[in-house]
Amino acid sequence: MDRIQMKQAEGVLSLSLNRPDLHNAFDDVMVDELTRALEAAGANPEVRVVVLTGNGINFSTGHDMAWLQAMADMDAERVEAQAVRIGRMLHTLDTLPKPTIARVQGSAFGIGAALIACCDIACGVSGALFSFPDVRLGAVPAAVAPFVIRSLGARASRRYFVSAERFNAGKAKRLGLLHMVVEEEELDAVIRQQAGNLLANGPQAMAAAKALLQSLSGLGTSPAALALAASEAARVRTSSEGREGLAAFIEKRPPSWVG
Repeated sequence: MDRIQMKQAEGVLSLSLNRPDLHNAFDDVMVDELTRALEAAGANPEVRVVVLTGNGINFSTGHDMAWLQAMADMDAERVEAQAVRIGRMLHTLDTLPKPTIARVQGSAFGIGAALIACCDIACGVSGALFSFPDVRLGAVPAAVAPFVIRSLGARASRRYFVSAERFNAGKAKRLGLLHMVVEEEELDAVIRQQAGNLLANGPQAMAAAKALLQSLSGLGTSPAALALAASEAARVRTSSEGREGLAAFIEKRPPSWVG
């Protein structure tokens, strides 16, 4: 089964994360598939708007178990390579020369929340939850950090990176991760309205506006920032605490620093 489903109609391309049985959790294959789909969308003149969503009850719960298990045996170089792949996917979405809409039909954790932060417009249902749970596994959300910090701000990011607590859609809107919060039955109508608004704008003008914002944002999501994030992800993931946290998660037991 393709991990990314694509549907295009009237200039709007819908990209759906398609692992509903795993709550659209990511593995390296899904990262690469989404990156390629985004690159193709960016180069396709028939695509005017990209809508990113997920199949099933949740948008995306981050890394999947099999990928985490594989990382448990990786050295720092291989873990860094995985983080670079994630950074490339997020950067591709973030800099896509087409307007993007996040249709958040359920909860989003880690990578899932970062995808939302990379979209131009984000609309989520009122029952959605968000978190960055990496520290529970003895790791840090380094690969997604440049994009999330820009969205939430440094102060809020400090709280949620360190606490790993979940926050609801209302808080996500107040922090800037979501622009709109609606009830589930209203979501599709709102997405259609937003796509219609974007289709009324000049495609090249919107691309230029996005490029301008990127140029003015300084080093927030620059290659230097992404390289540092990937290196730190590898360093912490392969530390003794990182390996213990991941082992505890896989073995379904508390890690050594809990109680």
